[in-house]
Amino acid sequence: MKPERKLAETNTREGARLGLYEHDGSYAIRLDGQTLMHSAISASELLLGELAVKGLTDQGPSCVLIGGLGLGFSLKSVLAKTSPMSTIHVAELIPQIMEWNREFLATVNGTLVNDPRVTIFIDDIWNVLARSAQGLYDAIVIDIDNGPAAMVQKPNFRLYHQHGIRLMLTALKPGGRAVIWSAAWDDAFANRLSAAGLRITAVPAKLYPNAKRNGCILYVADKSLK
Repeated sequence: MKPERKLAETNTREGARLGLYEHDGSYAIRLDGQTLMHSAISASELLLGELAVKGLTDQGPSCVLIGGLGLGFSLKSVLAKTSPMSTIHVAELIPQIMEWNREFLATVNGTLVNDPRVTIFIDDIWNVLARSAQGLYDAIVIDIDNGPAAMVQKPNFRLYHQHGIRLMLTALKPGGRAVIWSAAWDDAFANRLSAAGLRITAVPAKLYPNAKRNGCILYVADKSLK
């Protein structure tokens, strides 16, 4: 059996250790030893991006915001399902994640960060949303931390509460869609989305294609045309 290799490591703002590991051609990002994402467990991230841009596939140029670069699987599915003239913004708080994609993850999705359609902001998605023009985005993809139950950065909690939801709503075009990854069903979060006027559908998702059971929830939140 091939040994696991630690390729890189950094500290989060709160002092936790974030590391990139490789084993037999697969890659994982871990927080204090706990796996946050793995290249062999990417089905939900691919579906996340696909659901977000589902209505845009046959349309002209669109503008999409992705919160969280990770291992690039949501970016991959968004690029595959949108026009070659589309604009894709990615907000990634931790600069080393983008660096790891460029340096170590070319065989995963690392080359996608150089796609001319892609602009990466090394910033909190909160700030990207707050400064965006009203109605800028056709779709917003949120895969930040562990969903509403944030575990990497405590300030991420605010994104999933009333003010954060209002920022998303304002940044979306009429008829736009946000899709949010969550590790589990969260009644309070679903209620906050509905209270903001979004039409929501909760989609159970598998973490890998042959999984016997679903491992997370994708909240599809549609903004009205009015």
